[in-house]
Amino acid sequence: MISFYPGPSKVWDALPRYMQNAWEEGILSVNHRSPEFIQVSRTCIRLLHEKLNIPDNYTILFTSSATESWEIIAQSIIGKEKSLHLYNGAFGEKWFEYTRKITGAASAYPFSPEALPEPGALEVSSDTLLLALTHNETSNGTALPDAFLQEVRMNYPDQLIAVDATSSMGGIKLPFELADIWFASVQKCFGLPAGLAVFVCSPAAVERAQNPGENQHYNSLGYMLKMIEEAQTTYTPNVLGIYLLMRSLQDSPSTEVTHQLLRGRFSGWTSFITGHKDLSFLIKNRELRSSTVIPIEGTPAQVDRLKKTAKAEGLYLGNGYGEWKNTTFRIANFPAHTEREIQQLKDFLSTFNYSSI
Repeated sequence: MISFYPGPSKVWDALPRYMQNAWEEGILSVNHRSPEFIQVSRTCIRLLHEKLNIPDNYTILFTSSATESWEIIAQSIIGKEKSLHLYNGAFGEKWFEYTRKITGAASAYPFSPEALPEPGALEVSSDTLLLALTHNETSNGTALPDAFLQEVRMNYPDQLIAVDATSSMGGIKLPFELADIWFASVQKCFGLPAGLAVFVCSPAAVERAQNPGENQHYNSLGYMLKMIEEAQTTYTPNVLGIYLLMRSLQDSPSTEVTHQLLRGRFSGWTSFITGHKDLSFLIKNRELRSSTVIPIEGTPAQVDRLKKTAKAEGLYLGNGYGEWKNTTFRIANFPAHTEREIQQLKDFLSTFNYSSI
């Protein structure tokens, strides 16, 4: 089965070899306070800085998931202060709702998937501590352009900016300097099994985490930052996941190379879909389409039969999500997919009988 589901998705073909190496090296039984784990953790953090072009003065930590990252931000960064959440889809909305439950002071700014809001017109109050953005909305296949992030940063220099980059980090070159917190789970562009996330903090975010110094939780950010100084975590981490991330980064090119690869493949998908009489993008605005998650729309009956037929032929397509659950299917365009697998999916979509319903 070749998974084109947009997370968890297809893992690297080299993963069995990495896992065999982990067993042979004793990683599966290593103590998380041992020199062996610390070396793996330090190497992984160094490679994340190098391969993803994360600024040297930004701190990298490990969490279990992007959802846990929402909680950490709410508890340790926002606290009792206000936050404003900009979103155009289900995952950005979930982040807002989750934060509101914890802080009681989160505000929402929903906008259309087909048009960006005007950054200067957001009416951000002076007592708003943090702006929350979803870089790549997995539910509808939209992405925020770098220019939009630049405008937000310029218009709101006094606010912290947090970005959920779950469906783009590891695949798309990110402008890390334009935000203070970036986080992403590894089961998408990183090509790894679920159960680990990368959490990136700017110096401003680190300073905020240490003042007022929230320390009421096991995953309080101040405690995490103290432990990561020695390349350790507050709790027993996903040691295997960190090792696999390290190994895959060792074999991966720079983010510039991967970015160009995915953009080129997305261009190929765009030509294929626009040239197909029975397929059409959910998102009509070309400038806002994600290059890593591609939702295709159709009738509920057509989408349902296409997914079932694809699965019977060994191709696992993503379900629609949220309000588009029954009228779209989603295709992941992640680095772990091969050209042969992509062509196999295109061949299937070319020969599928769309008119039989």
